[in-house]
Amino acid sequence: MKPTSDPSFCADKMKLLSDQTRLFVLEQLLEGSKNVSELNALLKIDQSLLSHHLKVLRDAGLVQTRREGKTVRYAIAPGVRSSAPQSIELGCCRISFAGLPKRKP
Repeated sequence: MKPTSDPSFCADKMKLLSDQTRLFVLEQLLEGSKNVSELNALLKIDQSLLSHHLKVLRDAGLVQTRREGKTVRYAIAPGVRSSAPQSIELGCCRISFAGLPKRKP
């Protein structure tokens, strides 16, 4: 993701990630791509709610999709994955999940 110093850009990204479900999804996708069923097995939330969160993350350019037959796989978008381990780059800041204990949403 391209670096920016625009405060509204950063504020929008931070608002987007203020939801613990979205953070959990991103943390899981840092480990590798997953489909909705795999994510839902971890989250145990209504599938329509998970799909909403994935759409928000996709619309923000944080995740991308790849169709595999009837299944859609979600992954961290190129340019968002940071060179630092277990981190994402938002353009205004970096969020690191490294060293955090595994948590449930």
